[in-house]
Amino acid sequence: MNQYDKTDYKAQSTFRSAEMCLCQIFLQSESAYACVAELGELGVVQFRDLSPDLNLFQRKYVNEVRRCDEMERKLRYLEAEINKDKIRMSYKGENPPAPEPREIIDLESTFEKLENELKEVTQNEITLRTHFLELTELKHVLEKTTIFLEGVYEPPEDQTNFPNEEGRALAARLGFVTGVIVRDKLRTFENVIWRVCRGNVFIRQAEIEDALEDPATRAKTHKSVFIIFYQGDQLKVRVVKVCEGFRATIYPCPENFSERHAMAIVVKSRIKDLNIILDQTNGHRKRVLKTAAKKIKVWYIKVRKIKSIFHTLNLLNMDVTKKGLIAECWVPCLEINNISIALRRGTEASGSSVPPILNKINTNETPPTYIHVNKFTSAFQSMIDSYGIASYREINPAPFTIISFPFLFAVMFGDIGHGLIMTLFAAWMVIKEKAIKNKINSEVIVIY
Repeated sequence: MNQYDKTDYKAQSTFRSAEMCLCQIFLQSESAYACVAELGELGVVQFRDLSPDLNLFQRKYVNEVRRCDEMERKLRYLEAEINKDKIRMSYKGENPPAPEPREIIDLESTFEKLENELKEVTQNEITLRTHFLELTELKHVLEKTTIFLEGVYEPPEDQTNFPNEEGRALAARLGFVTGVIVRDKLRTFENVIWRVCRGNVFIRQAEIEDALEDPATRAKTHKSVFIIFYQGDQLKVRVVKVCEGFRATIYPCPENFSERHAMAIVVKSRIKDLNIILDQTNGHRKRVLKTAAKKIKVWYIKVRKIKSIFHTLNLLNMDVTKKGLIAECWVPCLEINNISIALRRGTEASGSSVPPILNKINTNETPPTYIHVNKFTSAFQSMIDSYGIASYREINPAPFTIISFPFLFAVMFGDIGHGLIMTLFAAWMVIKEKAIKNKINSEVIVIY
């Protein structure tokens, strides 16, 4: 097909759906993957299912499709972690060719390595953050408990005639439980403790000023420190059970001030060391994610092309010798020459010595509708297709909407101001075409 014929064919298939032919292709098993990959890049072939009675799990290449599903799952996991850390995924509009079959193993190995490394780093970080949270809560418990106990040991103003030692001896006979609870649960927690213990406890609480971060979800939570004074082991058991029911965290706290002070120094030192380790772990995690973010969009394209190829191969049928595959497909009649060239390229790429055979089949079936589009007409064609796809060889209304659609906008907003705004917005979209195309994933936005 010369350049003039090709241009004329595209123009005709824009105003009216292209004339289609049903073809049969005989492929060798070793070259089938490469040939289907080349036809996929051409984008003008619609394969028919020659094994409609077989379900998806009975097809020849079902294991390869499952491997692709597993690779997609790993990529989704990597993408979720990249988005969680708000790392930008770079994509420059590349359209890599479908990987060769031997490259699939390399991709699987790369994804497996990245997933395992990221899971290990993430788990280590969660463990460290959990330990950091526990130490931070313990630090607040020690600080607040010192204030609480000073209030207990100090004799009341109306009993200043009692010796101070007697007051301390009385407080020493009281046991206490200290811990941390979510602030929203505190009021209900106090009421339940009071009822379960029949009012024989004394509760003090103080808010932690800074919100604490959940190790797994990174959500900020406001918590409070509490101390519950009781007398007797029976009340202690009740208090501990209520704390467990409300998922309050109980921390050991020495009664002696000097022991609490020494413990607080150790806790602060360990928090400082943990901060250093967390920074190093987080830095390693970001390096792994940045490495994946540079290539993840290209990996998605490669895996989806591989999956599409094997899905297409599952539509084919084995010949009687079990050494070749038979395909039936609808193609535009004027694209047969290009299809033959693509099949030749696929055969050469696979190293096969037997070329594929392409034959036309006479049929009375109604062919599918194929309309040629480019990046300008595709938006208008998508709007028309959303209402209904034209029948075979029916006149295509999309080219006429190129004029009528802006005209209707002019009728609705018939003033220079709106026209100027529309013109400036259209000019901005043309200038920023590549940048916008790389960022857009929504099909609705792509149409409009």
